[in-house]
Amino acid sequence: MLHTTQLYQHVPETRWPIVYSPRYNITFMGLEKLHPFDAGKWGKVINFLKEAIRRKVELEWGTEDDEYLDKVERNIQKSLQEHLPDVVVYNAGTDILEGDRLGGLSISPAGIVKRDELVFRMVRGRHVPILMVTSGGYQKRTARIIADSILNLFGLGLIGPESPSISAQNSDTPLLPPAVP
Repeated sequence: MLHTTQLYQHVPETRWPIVYSPRYNITFMGLEKLHPFDAGKWGKVINFLKEAIRRKVELEWGTEDDEYLDKVERNIQKSLQEHLPDVVVYNAGTDILEGDRLGGLSISPAGIVKRDELVFRMVRGRHVPILMVTSGGYQKRTARIIADSILNLFGLGLIGPESPSISAQNSDTPLLPPAVP
């Protein structure tokens, strides 16, 4: 019997996003027919995912580097002790940058680079593959900060072809089945 969900709603062809293909249909946490480019469903997905959060960390408006980095380190460490995942998808948003009116935090460019380093050190230190995606951040300088962070991770050997930790490039276990286009 097929799993039914209230998440999926018919999307007429006239409302399809610019980039769409039925091949993009994915199943995620039991949610069927979730189209990554279909913004109309994301509100329901976010509400569903909020219920799945086990470690909620709240930050006050204007939180600065020291408090933020302490909470990141402490909570990632506890999360990895509670459950060692098969893979980590790390959303490395930069809307936390000082001056970003949407993010509301006051994290310096160096704090963002340090945050990414902390996350990679803790996750890679446990030999867990990590996929970093960038998001948020609506200031012109965020591209430079992201580049600086990636260069820092590469310079530390936390990413790149010579990285000693498990990665998609050198793992014996593929992250996706070969049939995925």
